[in-house]
Amino acid sequence: MTYKELGLKDVDYILKKHNEFFECGETKNIKFRIKQLNLLKNGIKRYENNIYKALNLDLGKNEFESYATEIGFILSSIEYSIKNLKSWSKCKNVKTPIYLLPSKSFKMYEPYGTVLIMGPYNYPFQLLFEPLIGAISAGNCAVIKPSELSPNVSKVISKIIFETFNENYIRCIEGGIETNTALINSNFDYIFFTGSINVGKTVMRAAADNLTPVTLELGGKSPVIIDESVNIKVVAKRIIWGKTLNAGQTCVAPDYVLVHASIKDRLIKEMKKAIQEFYGTDPEKSTDFGRIINEKHFKRIKNIIDNDKEFIVYGGKTNYKTNYIEPTIMDITSFECTCMQEEIFGPILPVISYNELNEVIRKTKKLPKPLALYVFTNNKSTENKVLSEISSGGACVNDVITHLVNPNLPFGGVGSSGIGSYHGYNSFLTFSHEKSVLKKSDKLDITLLFPPYNKRKLNIIKKFMK
Repeated sequence: MTYKELGLKDVDYILKKHNEFFECGETKNIKFRIKQLNLLKNGIKRYENNIYKALNLDLGKNEFESYATEIGFILSSIEYSIKNLKSWSKCKNVKTPIYLLPSKSFKMYEPYGTVLIMGPYNYPFQLLFEPLIGAISAGNCAVIKPSELSPNVSKVISKIIFETFNENYIRCIEGGIETNTALINSNFDYIFFTGSINVGKTVMRAAADNLTPVTLELGGKSPVIIDESVNIKVVAKRIIWGKTLNAGQTCVAPDYVLVHASIKDRLIKEMKKAIQEFYGTDPEKSTDFGRIINEKHFKRIKNIIDNDKEFIVYGGKTNYKTNYIEPTIMDITSFECTCMQEEIFGPILPVISYNELNEVIRKTKKLPKPLALYVFTNNKSTENKVLSEISSGGACVNDVITHLVNPNLPFGGVGSSGIGSYHGYNSFLTFSHEKSVLKKSDKLDITLLFPPYNKRKLNIIKKFMK
């Protein structure tokens, strides 16, 4: 590690320079924003091979997964923002009540100023650059902070940012806990944080001292509910893909499965087949299966396996030398098992059978609201019941994870799984202050609202305001 930890005075100086740049007004120009997005796109393409290598070193990601979930995801997002930015940034007219005429009402979008974006380790490239695209599109200056747990990706990101932008406009800061603490306690105009629930609480407490608005992209235990009407082979493959993507280190990964008792055994059988079809009989030898980020998280996941080993029906092997955890299926009998006490964030999949849908909904609702909800069914009433009765940040019907790929859908949590949303237009909105404006004509002056008041004026007001 070659970075220098920053203190409050260091961050204050950086903020001062960023605020000076922002006050010049250049970022409010739409052409300037589009130019910066194009520069970012070119910088990413220039370092594409370096990003692949860094993701492989930090997380064991293969090139296909790295492009699909990180690089390609961001390049596509940049293009989408460039294409739509002019229309997003235009003032939006809204209706004006008759009693306020003659006047017009509209919303205009202004940048906050200098924003702080803090990324996690699991998708260290995508989850830092996606909010940055929104910040640039909305006209902000930004300080971005990659996770210290993915040091190789952090170094590449730092190079891209340094070579692409004026350092007083967009700056990348590397560092550990000391730097993180200084950043969140500084007077940024907005904080966007992606990470764990516990750290999210710390960020929100610090932001509250400065009344800084926040977006928190957190996590939780995202359930999969499966009824007896499904195509079991299709369901099994989709769930295993979602669970083993990035070795289970995905905030919207299927965390546990609730399956109708009549098809549980067949589902487990097909999921075992899917693992072998994807990664062979020994996933440790597969270049398509990743690794856990570090020893600390490896031990945390291994502890779940050790405590619940009696329920393992597939997998369970580990290798501490490479932080390898085998894709593991557990056939559990209750919500009291170790694997059900916290978000797993690894390639362990607990399976619980049920007989009545109402029972499933009741038990699921006792847990904190998840970031994602997955329901597999060909029954429309089951679909509607699950979606309407279980609160979640987002949801998929007959698939997992892919809802976040659609830039037209907001992505974010609810309750303990997060605050706020982003992606596409919603990223632009997140990093914009929506200013309300009413413009009144001075050609006609209606004096109804002015004193002195009388019964006649009151009766007129009552006709309009009811």
